[in-house]
Amino acid sequence: MGFIKFLGTAGARFVMIRQLRSCGGIWLNYKSTNVIIDPGPGSLVRCALSKPKLDPSKLDAIILTHKHLDHSADVNVMIEAMTEGGFKRRGVLFLPEDAIGEDGVIFSYLKNYVEKIVFLKEDEFFINDLKFCVPIKNQHPVQTYGLKFYIDKEIVSIVSDTDYFEDLVKAYKDSTILILNVVFYEKKADIQHLSFDEALYLAKKINPKTAIFTHFGMTMLKAKPHKLEEDLRQKSPLTIKFAYDGLTVKI
Repeated sequence: MGFIKFLGTAGARFVMIRQLRSCGGIWLNYKSTNVIIDPGPGSLVRCALSKPKLDPSKLDAIILTHKHLDHSADVNVMIEAMTEGGFKRRGVLFLPEDAIGEDGVIFSYLKNYVEKIVFLKEDEFFINDLKFCVPIKNQHPVQTYGLKFYIDKEIVSIVSDTDYFEDLVKAYKDSTILILNVVFYEKKADIQHLSFDEALYLAKKINPKTAIFTHFGMTMLKAKPHKLEEDLRQKSPLTIKFAYDGLTVKI
């Protein structure tokens, strides 16, 4: 019925800058609807290198969870691609209000290329036959939102960059597939990103059919995500996958 493809699994600045992992974002397909979420640096290239290739001119929407460059650097070129250079006014751009205008990340000339611009907030949204919602605002230095997609019997949730706070459990409790951005192996005070232990706690409390950890910073890469996955498989009843560039999950 559909799929989620991880065009990149890089988190934080240094993994992005060194391209130790890609930061191309997440491509979500449901029936005939295609959405890209957080197209960071290299997103367009990753679409072209994907097997099979992903065609950005077939996109129906682009979603930015927030404006930081590891999530948004390729948003303008993806708008160009979605609208075929502006010759076809189409598609919806979903983004926080602070990602546009002064100190935003969208070029002014591109605003009229898309069919519609929608500001994210705690509400429900539709892209063709695909429904999603923003259940809660994240705790991060800029306006940041997580997403819940309702796909047949599945609820696919993407918890973008955030500090841990207890309301996350209630907001994502009904998730069947839970995607968590896990930047740090150990918690760093005063930096609003999830650590490995916090992500594990969330996964245990929410108890989805599958949890997928992604968006890894340097300390997570040094801890070797594949070894962490093997260890959890031995010790935990939860199904937890550690994403890699190109991972495709069928829905």
